[in-house]
Amino acid sequence: MSSKIILRNQVREHLLKQMQQGALDPGDRINLAALARVLKVSVTPIREALTQLQQSHIVRAIPNCGFIIAEVNHEEAKNLYELVAHLEVLALEQSTFDEAAIEALKKQRTLIAETDEPLERVNGYMEFHRLLTANYNNSVVQQILKDLKSRVFFYEREFMSDDSFHYNSNEQHDAIIAAIEEDNLPSAALVLKMNWIFVQDYIEKQLFIL
Repeated sequence: MSSKIILRNQVREHLLKQMQQGALDPGDRINLAALARVLKVSVTPIREALTQLQQSHIVRAIPNCGFIIAEVNHEEAKNLYELVAHLEVLALEQSTFDEAAIEALKKQRTLIAETDEPLERVNGYMEFHRLLTANYNNSVVQQILKDLKSRVFFYEREFMSDDSFHYNSNEQHDAIIAAIEEDNLPSAALVLKMNWIFVQDYIEKQLFIL
């Protein structure tokens, strides 16, 4: 891998980490010069990384202004959640789970339930779903899911503050784990699909309120 691609990927991962930590919000402008100083790189790999993120609809290019974090909207939410649900169900149905994988899911479920910090809880959800599909041996799908979930993160962070929502979602996570333990992946996949539909419906309603 060339040094040019390595720099671009490092910039991309840095920006995604900033988003996950809550340092970048929808509508925020990305200062290329400031970012170049922080990362000690030229603006070229930064522009390349931002172009990649633009293709994933995570950032948006504004003429004569530069790049901003894309704002959330109803149409994107519907398309985004439907696609992620489809890919995760596909990945889950083709996966295998040993005791270690199941234990990791249970541990993550407990971490989600015990935290009171909204950002930690959202990142906990994202990790739970990553673990569900981590054993699917398809690098293309894995990369697509990673990119899509980088965008999903903003919707989850923006709207998931209702405790009743988390309670219901946690129940669905428990049902997924129970089905996996019983080696019943079709049932686990069905509950997973229902979970994404539940989240999608909730977020779409919140977008209508705005």
